Amino acid sequence: QVQLVESGGGLVQAGGSLSLSCTASERTYRMGWFRQVSGKEREFVAAMSRGGYRTKYSDSVNGRFTISRDNADTTVTLQMNSLKPEDTAVYYCAAGPTVVGGLDREELYAYWGQGTQVTASS
Repeated sequence: QVQLVESGGGLVQAGGSLSLSCTASERTYRMGWFRQVSGKEREFVAAMSRGGYRTKYSDSVNGRFTISRDNADTTVTLQMNSLKPEDTAVYYCAAGPTVVGGLDREELYAYWGQGTQVTASS
């Protein structure tokens, strides 16, 4: 019953920045981002718990990406800086209702956005 709508994405030069945004129809415990390259497994990028008390980033983006949620806890933003060609992928917003289980496991996310393409060219 939770719908997620993503916005943002696009094409930038390597070293540039992009911002992704995702709005949920109702508040959930965790909201985060996964990405997937064609022919490869979907991988965790970043996530934040309700209220912003817990945050986690994958090692590959830590220090370059920043995740945040709005005051209503329904919109999650991913600010991506210093983009690398390896960051090129379809980025999916995801949300999960359960409190336990951490932030980086795909199976904990029951709701998914439509995906948006991010391309960093070299």
